[in-house]
Amino acid sequence: MSTPIDFYFDFSSPYGYIASQLIDALAARHARSVNWHAIVLDANFQSLERIKIPSSMMRSDYVLRDAERLAAYYGVAYKTPSSLGVNTEQAARVFHAIHDRNPKLGCQFANLVLKAYFIEDRNIAAVEELQSIAAELGIEAEEFQDAISAPASRARVKAEVDMAEARGVFGSPFFIVEGERFWGNDRLPQLERWLESGPY
Repeated sequence: MSTPIDFYFDFSSPYGYIASQLIDALAARHARSVNWHAIVLDANFQSLERIKIPSSMMRSDYVLRDAERLAAYYGVAYKTPSSLGVNTEQAARVFHAIHDRNPKLGCQFANLVLKAYFIEDRNIAAVEELQSIAAELGIEAEEFQDAISAPASRARVKAEVDMAEARGVFGSPFFIVEGERFWGNDRLPQLERWLESGPY
């Protein structure tokens, strides 16, 4: 199989959520796989001197409407959360703990968390909500607690953020394939053309 697509997302990003509902099918059309990477944009942006999108902008009337419109355009179920911009580090910790040992299960966890937030308006910053989602996938309570609180889990997320920064990632969603970087859902057609016909 050809080189996989690296997909970077933050669990609180509406654009990342929308991309999560599209990227696997897009990749499959071109016999590609997808490597999912949960990042925490607040942590990522602290050390970057590049583009920094203010949190207030992500809660602006424009972005709220734009996300709704984009989801409708792609036919993705979407409901604006009552509280946008929640902390997602704990969700990222659990995701990577699961994904590192079982990528398929990790992606299932990610999809459930994203849908809990962007369809069901559940507070994914709350430990009990994350544990409930993990339990749906058969994750035992002890394993969940280790994933969310062990120093190794914190270090794992930091390493993921550091690697994302080193690769030039600065937003959600962000895609990298064969060294080429694509930022945002509006770049999905360009990404697909790259997969269809090669570099341009």
